[in-house]
Amino acid sequence: MDANNSTSQHYKIMEEISDGQLYCADDVVKAGTGGCRDCSWCCEDMCDTIFLDSYDIYALQRGVGKEYKELIEENFIEIGLHNFVSMPHIKDRGNGCGFLTENKRCSVHSFRPGICRLFPLGRYYHDDTFSYIMQTRGCRAQQHEAVKVRNWLGIEDLEKYEEYVLRWHRVIRKIADFMTKPAEPGVKPKIHELFLKNFYETPYDTSKEFYSQIYERIDEWNDNEV
Repeated sequence: MDANNSTSQHYKIMEEISDGQLYCADDVVKAGTGGCRDCSWCCEDMCDTIFLDSYDIYALQRGVGKEYKELIEENFIEIGLHNFVSMPHIKDRGNGCGFLTENKRCSVHSFRPGICRLFPLGRYYHDDTFSYIMQTRGCRAQQHEAVKVRNWLGIEDLEKYEEYVLRWHRVIRKIADFMTKPAEPGVKPKIHELFLKNFYETPYDTSKEFYSQIYERIDEWNDNEV
C-alpha cells in the first residue's frame, strides 16, 4: 500500500470512530460525562476491551492492596489477546467489572485503569507519538460537556505519564510485529510467558516511584529481546 492510500485509510478509520480531530493534553474537547449519572454501561459491557498496562497494575496494587496474581485469582482480571500480545484485562463477572459497587459506582475510581480514565477519549498513535481522539461510539451519555483533556485524565505529572505510554507502546508494537512472523515452535508462547512475568507477575514496589521501575524492566527486556 502506498503512502497516499495508507493516509487515506487512516483518515477513513478516524472518521468512523471519532470526530476526526486530534487533540493534545491542553486542548478542550466535549468528553465530560457529567459524572455518568445513572449510567454504568461501559463498566458492565466493555470489560474485555479494558486491557491493563504496567501502570494500571501498579496503581491497582497500590490502591487495592492486591498484587497481580491476587487480582487474577480473585477474578478481577483475566488474560486475553490484544493485538497478538497476551495481556490482562478486566474480567466480566456476569454483571460487569468486579470493582463496581452494588449501586453501580466505581470503587477504584481514583486509581482506575488508563482506558477507563480516557473513555470516551482514546489514543491515536502516529509518527512515533500519539494524540487524543474523541470516540463517537460506545459512550451512552446523552450530552457531553467541554473539558480540558489534562483535567479529564486527572493524572499527576501527565507529561511523565505520556512519555511512559509511548515507551510502553513501542514494547507492545515490537512484540506484536514478532508475533505476526514465522518462528520456531515454542518461541511465541515463551515470549508471552516472559512478557507477563516481567511486566505483570513480578510485583512493583508501591513505596517507590513507578517510572524508574518500569524503565528498568523495559531496558532489561530490550537488552534480552528475542
